[in-house]
Amino acid sequence: MTIALLCHVELNAGYPARYEAAGFTLHYATTAASRAAIDPALAGQIRAVLTIGSIGLNAQEMDKLPNLEIICAQGVGFEQIDLQAAAQRGITVTHGPGTNNSAVADHALALMLAITRHIPQMDAAVRRGEWANSRLNVPGMSGKKAGILGLGNIGEQIALRCAGGFKMDVGYHNRKPMPDSPWRYFDTIVGLAQWADYLIVATPGGKGTAKLVDASVLQALGEQGFLINIARGSVVDSAELIHSLQHKQIAGAALDVVEGEPAVPAEMLPLTNLVITPHIAGRSPEAVENMMLSLIHI
Repeated sequence: MTIALLCHVELNAGYPARYEAAGFTLHYATTAASRAAIDPALAGQIRAVLTIGSIGLNAQEMDKLPNLEIICAQGVGFEQIDLQAAAQRGITVTHGPGTNNSAVADHALALMLAITRHIPQMDAAVRRGEWANSRLNVPGMSGKKAGILGLGNIGEQIALRCAGGFKMDVGYHNRKPMPDSPWRYFDTIVGLAQWADYLIVATPGGKGTAKLVDASVLQALGEQGFLINIARGSVVDSAELIHSLQHKQIAGAALDVVEGEPAVPAEMLPLTNLVITPHIAGRSPEAVENMMLSLIHI
């Protein structure tokens, strides 16, 4: 029997039973406080940790688990796992690259349409009995310019949907151009934002990408531009984004991730030019199944 520590809320209610049927005994520690307070006797029995990239497992938490053998990041990201500490301890680390690409790309397009076509606002108005007053002329997406920050697997899926489904021009920024990519390369984020109607954040999280989208990028995006973030909340400077939305310096934003989630800054909640979903872009029945079954050694 393998003792496993579960560091996040399950993606599907059926998975605990499946883990147990596979020979695992599960113990939940979904907060930093609960992980810090774990009983030493139990900690000595734990051989596996199940987590996600935005929660991870740090060196101090690993030190409390002397018999830990494997850390499984259930999803693509692993930015909050201390890989150096794991390597020093001989702990295997896995994640699930490619398992939710389609779901995330679909959600990115849904967010783009929602903020462009004012879908949440119109739905709310109809429910208030304001059918006639809510029938406004709103922009379309077809033929606009999509700028993708981070042209990895998910970014490429978004590009294909934008170009193929909406006949959008696609540009991107990476640290270096992608060989043989059909999309237009920009060597700076500001240059990409100045060109784009939509700036879509699809880059990994972590220290290397913290606050890449700052005041200068938002100013370059301008009052006709939309920001879409399906990556990590840490990539966008939340204070600058709030300021830009409050002062209509950009047209709007649609976020699946927020820095410090699940807490959402109070200043975001009244904004009518903002759509927020609770970090669900990668969640579909197919993606969850893939994440649980397809873990790759880092």
